Amino acid sequence: MQSTTLNAPPKPFLKRLAEGLMVLALAGMVIAVFVNVVLRYVFNTSIVSYEEISRLLFVWLVAIGAIVAAFEGAHLGFDLVTSRVSPGVRKAMFWVSQLLIAMCMCFLLWGSWEQVIAGLNSFSTVLGYPLALGAAATLVLAVGMLVVVLRDMVRGTPAESTDATVE
Repeated sequence: MQSTTLNAPPKPFLKRLAEGLMVLALAGMVIAVFVNVVLRYVFNTSIVSYEEISRLLFVWLVAIGAIVAAFEGAHLGFDLVTSRVSPGVRKAMFWVSQLLIAMCMCFLLWGSWEQVIAGLNSFSTVLGYPLALGAAATLVLAVGMLVVVLRDMVRGTPAESTDATVE
């Protein structure tokens, strides 16, 4: 039997880049937290900047991961209502939901932009990086999710997940 991964099309560059960034962020978080745990329990001290680094990496990991999951159609779905209505009603519900998601992402984009602007003059306590760096994660999240919503609207259907669904 032949493996399905051998026949899979190559991943787009942006997806590989996003997954690579997620791996780096997770590795950075693990190292920072592990070093601090060892320092606390063995030497009764810690590196305070590692807490800020791991927090910032976590925010970016979640934002990028949410975009990747949306592109793959891997977000949690709830089809109790849509599975029981006619195809026409299901299509109308799809459009309403996509418009609501787009509206929420526009609000998130607007609010994130305001936070980035405000964060340019505010700095983290320990490392001193601009707090706009943390707020930029939600800005990127909003843009990425808007791209997914627009893609789904052009297609007229959401991305199908490759995983099996539980019923």
